[in-house]
Amino acid sequence: MAIINGYCKEKDIDFNKDLAYGKLGEELANNIFEGNLTCEVKTERDIWETTGNITIEFKSRGKLSGIATTKSEIWIHWLSINGEIKGGFIFKVKELKLYIRQNWNTLRKVKGGDDNTSDLILLNKKEIGSVYGL
Repeated sequence: MAIINGYCKEKDIDFNKDLAYGKLGEELANNIFEGNLTCEVKTERDIWETTGNITIEFKSRGKLSGIATTKSEIWIHWLSINGEIKGGFIFKVKELKLYIRQNWNTLRKVKGGDDNTSDLILLNKKEIGSVYGL
């Protein structure tokens, strides 16, 4: 059964336009994988699945750490369940830091990590698009 009968201009694909968008993603991936961009890589373990939150460390044992001190250009945040990566998020560090600064007073902050010695920001996966104004 055809989803659309006949030509539908609204569904027409502009290959050249779509190709340009695709190349943007390819270029970023190539820069990451070829080592042209520095990356901070974090892996979120199981609990994100039930809480809906990812954690971003900004202090550990009383000293700034994580997002507060990274010199990386890209922040890759993997989501794992039972030791298997299920997906994740890729942020430009400068935009993630800007979002955190602009929303500092309303972001939820908790203690966690080994012996609860880390200060963490909780970002709900539903609000992650807000980092980019989505």
